[in-house]
Amino acid sequence: MKIIVTGAAGFIGFHVVKNLLEQGHEVVGIDNINSYYDVKLKYDRLAETGIMMNEIQHYQFAQSKTFPSYRFMKLDLTERDHLHSLFEDEHFSHVVHLAAQAGVRYSLQNPYAYINSNGVGFVNLLEVCRQFKVKHFVYASSSSVYGANTKLPYKESDRTDNPVSLYAVTKKSNELMAYAYSNLFHIPLTGVRFFTVYGPWGRPDMAPTLFMSAISTGETINVFNHSNMKRDFTYIEDIVIGLTKIIPSPPKEEIPYAIYNMGCSSPVRIMDFIATIEKVTEKKAVMKMVDMQPGDVVSTYADTSLLKKDFGYKPSTPLNFGMQKFYEWFKEYYS
Repeated sequence: MKIIVTGAAGFIGFHVVKNLLEQGHEVVGIDNINSYYDVKLKYDRLAETGIMMNEIQHYQFAQSKTFPSYRFMKLDLTERDHLHSLFEDEHFSHVVHLAAQAGVRYSLQNPYAYINSNGVGFVNLLEVCRQFKVKHFVYASSSSVYGANTKLPYKESDRTDNPVSLYAVTKKSNELMAYAYSNLFHIPLTGVRFFTVYGPWGRPDMAPTLFMSAISTGETINVFNHSNMKRDFTYIEDIVIGLTKIIPSPPKEEIPYAIYNMGCSSPVRIMDFIATIEKVTEKKAVMKMVDMQPGDVVSTYADTSLLKKDFGYKPSTPLNFGMQKFYEWFKEYYS
């Protein structure tokens, strides 16, 4: 397979690129390397796959020093003409779309970033996939599409028309646009709804890193909704394994479109999550109970029976094991 991975400098994108390269595939990575969080982490991820910061330029390939079959280009998905030229030149067989403007709370401050990246960028990618006949387009959706649903666990067939954040709106709109393109142009498309992914090289704006950093240094952490929250934490390696099963397997229905939940199906109370971090760091958390944040939901919980039925796979890494691995990386990287 010749695969393009968008968001290759991001958390999930980096891990997927590395796994695909280790499997022997030819990979092109693209990313706009925006400053939503510290770009040093993004450049360090790229360096782990042999892409050196001083060789990265707009619209030009940087060749990996580690993997002969990997090239990277700095490119924004809103740059339609350059994206078209890239697809015209490279003839990709598969697309793995993991680029997005991430974060629920930031969408309250900068809505245009979400409309441009998650909206315009997604349509641009659909268009080049239509024109250049890719075999399978796999893209990241999110558990946030379930919005204010109170029925648990979340199942792919549940209603997803009551979003509580603009981020969720953009992810739901991606699913709708993907369905339309699959129906109209017979493009094989699969969306994957991720549930709170964590692990080494994780995003610094997410709770695992924020809490671990604060607890390690004795700083106070805000515990939202007065600790009345649960999250379906999913270890990054489980996500990568699931994606590498899906990528070579396009939907075969008359309309070649599919959606899968990808979560550990084991929601964890926030206080238990904090206790796990206390155990691995051997430090006590200093906590402040605060109200629910706008755009948040009380619980997430993935029903993964469809993923199990179609691929014989279910994420299963226990939180204590995953957080230990995360802490080992965290100590080494942030030291």
